[in-house]
Amino acid sequence: MIDRANVLPLTRQAGLLQLSRSSVYYLPRPVPPARLAIMRRIDELHLEHPFAGSRMLRDLLRAEGITIGRLAVATLMRRMGIEALYRRPNTSKPAPGHKIHPYLLRGLVVDRPNQVWAMDITYIPMARGFVYLAAVVDWFSRRVLAWRLSITLETEFCLEAVEEALARHGKPEIFNTDQGSQFTSEAFTGMLAEQKIAISMDGRGAWRDNVFVERLWRSVKYEEVYLRAYDSVSDARASLGRYLEFYNARRPHSSLGARTPERAYLDHLPQRMAPRHRQDGRINRQAIHSSEPKRCSEKPSQLSFS
Repeated sequence: MIDRANVLPLTRQAGLLQLSRSSVYYLPRPVPPARLAIMRRIDELHLEHPFAGSRMLRDLLRAEGITIGRLAVATLMRRMGIEALYRRPNTSKPAPGHKIHPYLLRGLVVDRPNQVWAMDITYIPMARGFVYLAAVVDWFSRRVLAWRLSITLETEFCLEAVEEALARHGKPEIFNTDQGSQFTSEAFTGMLAEQKIAISMDGRGAWRDNVFVERLWRSVKYEEVYLRAYDSVSDARASLGRYLEFYNARRPHSSLGARTPERAYLDHLPQRMAPRHRQDGRINRQAIHSSEPKRCSEKPSQLSFS
C-alpha cells in the first residue's frame, strides 16, 4: 500500500491507489480512559442483562451517574461486537455474497466429542485499549479446542483458530456459529465446506442457539478478565492462556458430573483417536498443548435441543 520511504510523493501514491489524501495522513487516536471505562461497564451489563439494547443500557448507565446518549451506546456496542440477544423476526439479510446457513442443532442430541463444534468472538477490555478473543469449543465437553486474540474483527484470526483446531483434533460433523460477517464470509464457510463439515448458524440474536459458548464467555469474564487489568496484548494473551488451560484441565463443571472439559472430551473419544492424546492411560499434555496461538500486534485496538 502506501510506502512513506518511496520517492513517489504520498499524494501521487494515494491517487494511484484511489485513496483520499486525508486517510494517508490520518493517525488513529487512542481511546480515552473514560470511554474505555464506559465500554468495560457496558460489557459487564451485557453479561448480566444480555437482552438489554442500547436504550436500556443507556438508562442503566444513567442510573449509575454516567451521562451518555443512546446513539453513543449503540456506537460502542458495534465497536465491541455485541448486540441485544432475543428472538426477533427474520428480517435480516446477509451481506452481498454472504450466505446464511440454517440452524442444524434443533432437536439434535449431542452425545460425543467432535460431533458439534461452535465458535464465537468476545470483547476483552484492557487497562489501555481492548482486544477480541475468538474460541473454538467442543459442544459436548465444553473444551476450548483453539483460540486467538486480535486487535480487529477481521476474519483472519478466526480462520487461524479453526485451522489449529482441525490440525490438532480432527474435524467435527457440524460447525455452529452466529451470523457475524466473519463467519458468513466466503473464506470461512469455504474452508468448512472444503473439509465437508456441515455449517450451522444461529438465529440472529438468539443466544440459546449458542448457549455453551455464551457460558464460556461468562466464566472467562468473571473468573479472569474482570479481575485483571492487562497492560499489553502479550500480557492479555499470557494470562488468558493460563486461565483457559485451567478451564480445560482443572476446572470441574457440574454439568459434566464434576469432570473437567478435558476429561469429558478424552474419555469419550473413539479408541482409534485416543493414542494422539494418551500415553499408558495418562493424558499426554505435550500433545494437547504443544502449539501456542500465533501472536497478533502488541498494540491493542483502540445434550438435546428443542
